[in-house]
Amino acid sequence: MPHLPQLRIPATYMRGGTSKGVFFRLDDLPEAARVPGADRDALLMRVIGSPDPYGKHTDGMGGATSSTSKCVIIGPPTQPDHDVDYLYGQVSIDTAFVDWSGNCGNLSTAVGPFAIANGFTDRARLPENGSFAVRVWQANIGKTIVVHVPIVNGEVQETGDFELDGVTFPAAEIVLEFIDPSDDGDAGAMFPTGNLVDELDVPGVGTLRATMINVGIPTVFVDAADIGYAGTELQDAINGDGKALAMFETIRAHGALRMGLIDDIAGAATRQHTPKVAFVSPPADYVASSGKAIAAADIDLNVRALSMGKLHHAMMGTCAVAIGTAAAIPGTLVNLAAGGGGRGAVRFGHPSGTLRVGAQARETDGRWTVTKAVMSRSARVLMEGTVRVPG
Repeated sequence: MPHLPQLRIPATYMRGGTSKGVFFRLDDLPEAARVPGADRDALLMRVIGSPDPYGKHTDGMGGATSSTSKCVIIGPPTQPDHDVDYLYGQVSIDTAFVDWSGNCGNLSTAVGPFAIANGFTDRARLPENGSFAVRVWQANIGKTIVVHVPIVNGEVQETGDFELDGVTFPAAEIVLEFIDPSDDGDAGAMFPTGNLVDELDVPGVGTLRATMINVGIPTVFVDAADIGYAGTELQDAINGDGKALAMFETIRAHGALRMGLIDDIAGAATRQHTPKVAFVSPPADYVASSGKAIAAADIDLNVRALSMGKLHHAMMGTCAVAIGTAAAIPGTLVNLAAGGGGRGAVRFGHPSGTLRVGAQARETDGRWTVTKAVMSRSARVLMEGTVRVPG
């Protein structure tokens, strides 16, 4: 039988924060994949190598983890005063599914350098040396992200001495500003239930105190002690325990239902990327996955979060926005774990080390809003050229 040749599609493989993914210019995609739908999903799954029942992504660009099974599509801006549109697809590893329901905060870091390098910004606007603010429209959630990219000799600076826990080598620091990051879409409020803390009934687990927040990415926070954990756990303690993973998925599903993100429990299976579920605890000493000792005195709290059904090796950028915002609001579980009171920034411990995130939150007429969340990450190009996909 005749065999079609492989497609050759221009692409860039980039690390952003503690994630990496395959970046495409919208106009470089095959015509059928330039619009949402089955053709686009099929293409991106084949690029990544999903679905893979072996869980290895041997025949694709993915890395068989939630942090490395990602695709990004960058196009001209559809909103005034922006430089690019950024669309993010989280590709499932073992099922034929691409989740478009949320953003990747880590890969947001790489969008700025990609936009500059690929001509989406006017080079006449670039400083010879300094920082350039790329205004990004995050099309999945309809929010603005400002990516402050360092420029040296008129080009993007990638190398540097900024160290990011969860990334082995240093690089140039990139500052991210998430503008008005609270989710006013699905549920219509930062706290969709109207409460800072709820009693969440989870069959087979019990009734848990939970802070459910829509900011950065919808997130369900619970206390580590309430589910039998110290809050200092690393990946192996969770990801090798099938019973624990099932418990977290049940918490996630019932949180999604309570937040109004799904209409029934079955809907959680088709919304794997959101919400996230995380557990928090007061600061405590632990040893990070790199062997680095983290002292309780150097952090405000500990947070562990799950992504696509597994404990994340560090922290999702969007979840960090949720952590920073919830920490700034007195009375949330995140705020209480950090010691309570008002705070404009927190440094939290995660499996790979620590991360600092700031948030500007305010209460007006009994309703909380956040105007901006800020954190530092790094990014660099790993490879560029063409990705090949069987026709």
